Amino acid sequence: MKLVVQVKLLPTPVQAAALAATLHACNEAADYTSGVAFERNVKSRNELQKLCYREIKNRFGLSAQPSVRVVKKVVDAYTALHATIRAGNLGGEKSKRRIKAESKPIEYRATAAQPFDDRCLSWWLDARRVSIWTTAGRLKDIQFACSPDQLTTLHAHRRGESDLLFRDGMWFLIATCEIPEPEVFEPADWIGVDRGITNLATTSDLDNFQGRRLQRYRRWHARKRAELQAQRTKSANRRLKRRARKEARHATHINHRIAKQIVAVAERTGRGIALEELHGIRGRVRLHRHQRATQSSWPFHQLEQHITYKARRAGVPVLLVDAHHTSQMCPRCTHTSRSNRPTRDTFSCRRCGLAGPADVVAAVNIRDRARRAWVFVNMPLPTAA
Repeated sequence: MKLVVQVKLLPTPVQAAALAATLHACNEAADYTSGVAFERNVKSRNELQKLCYREIKNRFGLSAQPSVRVVKKVVDAYTALHATIRAGNLGGEKSKRRIKAESKPIEYRATAAQPFDDRCLSWWLDARRVSIWTTAGRLKDIQFACSPDQLTTLHAHRRGESDLLFRDGMWFLIATCEIPEPEVFEPADWIGVDRGITNLATTSDLDNFQGRRLQRYRRWHARKRAELQAQRTKSANRRLKRRARKEARHATHINHRIAKQIVAVAERTGRGIALEELHGIRGRVRLHRHQRATQSSWPFHQLEQHITYKARRAGVPVLLVDAHHTSQMCPRCTHTSRSNRPTRDTFSCRRCGLAGPADVVAAVNIRDRARRAWVFVNMPLPTAA
């Protein structure tokens, strides 16, 4: 499986200026190449390289290998755009978003990320330094910072390209790593995980990861966003974007911590992880106006992604089960009714009297559904008479 490792570069002012000039030149060349590809409707990398290679080198001062990387970057961007259109993610043929995307060439910010392969970028991992090509010559002594775990991953699994990225006044390298996947073990049982807003994740083992701190954090950011939006200035817009990225990073960090703990418990106990199938839930539910912002920013899908890829690395099986009525069905007598859940936090079966926290009951139902589904999946095929 492919993972990325992000390390922070620590360039001197002179090195930072050379990196900035290189990034600007590469993205100007990418803008030119994108215009040629759009005007001539060129989709082949080899054909586009024949049309633009010499001009990129002469006009923008790039050497051979960076010029090739620029062409590949443009071709990959158009491939991704066409795949997005075919998938219908930009709407139908008359959709404004699709018309806008198809009516002009792809444009690149001056600080957009630029890929470098091993001919343009060398890693000296023991010294925590890199050597990278720039338009001002090769910089051979740029320090970088990373955790010991990241360094171990880079030593063992780094493959292919690395992307140079400038964000929020800092320089980063994002390296691609090819990590072998262990075989998925046969689970002895399952851990049911119920995802929510008030409680981000609740397991059938009674572990509860509350989301109240994240909700307070987001409400505080919402108030700050309203204050900045009222100013209507360019500097306020820049601060809004930085604040949005900071908020997203905070939510991602919390999801990483939750996923890491759940997968660690599953790996240690030899169990699989069962999750609800929540794809398309935003289109299935009707919300009051005051609920829309909270629901749309609920990072449940990201938590699923983190659990899934961490489980793959550990060889832990993950199973998605039907999400209907998990918090309204009694796990003991299977009676299902809205009245079984008188409040958001409590469950009380009207038939058999079973009571408890609603999220725990939902997690138990998810676990039980995974047990039944796994037995059905592993049932031997009937032999022909």
